[in-house]
Amino acid sequence: MPAVTISKNSVHETMASSRTGQHPGDTGHQGHVHGDAHGHSHEDDCDHAQERAAQAPQALAAAEALCERLGVRLTPIRREVLETLLATHRPMGAYDLVEDLARRHERRMAPITVYRALDFLLEHGLIHKLATQNAFVACPHQHAADELVIFLICESCGGVDEISSPELSAAMQGIRRKARFTPRAEVIEITGLCGHCGAKA
Repeated sequence: MPAVTISKNSVHETMASSRTGQHPGDTGHQGHVHGDAHGHSHEDDCDHAQERAAQAPQALAAAEALCERLGVRLTPIRREVLETLLATHRPMGAYDLVEDLARRHERRMAPITVYRALDFLLEHGLIHKLATQNAFVACPHQHAADELVIFLICESCGGVDEISSPELSAAMQGIRRKARFTPRAEVIEITGLCGHCGAKA
């Protein structure tokens, strides 16, 4: 049965649980390190990777424009964290990011520096946090802050698709009104197999 969760957690909870060293996006794939092919030779050819590669330049330009419009700074570390997330179609945990940046700069970066960058990017809607993965994905889409976001998470390749559904948004509004419930965030995460991996199963 596919797992669905609606929730919102803090960056700091992610950092605490990421200390185990397991890749947060590797549901059922223990022992892999970030950046390897996870045993799948089609990594660079899968739909997730191709779509993300096409979206990344425009998404980064949109992020720069948003920050300029709001009068906030996309500092070098904030930009680098965003670029790192835009460069992959898989979710990354906070400590994955710390280790990735440390390798790139050949020195250990203070985790609090990455905390703050993630907090900033989350606050301005440039990334999302996946509760089921305890990890982060870049948001290449321009959508309203209160728009229902649906993530389809592949348990095989680790790819994540972000979609929206006006019909489901309308249904959720009805549920909220009936329950008189005010959510902090509306995110649905569904785990299963993407079309690429499902065709090979």
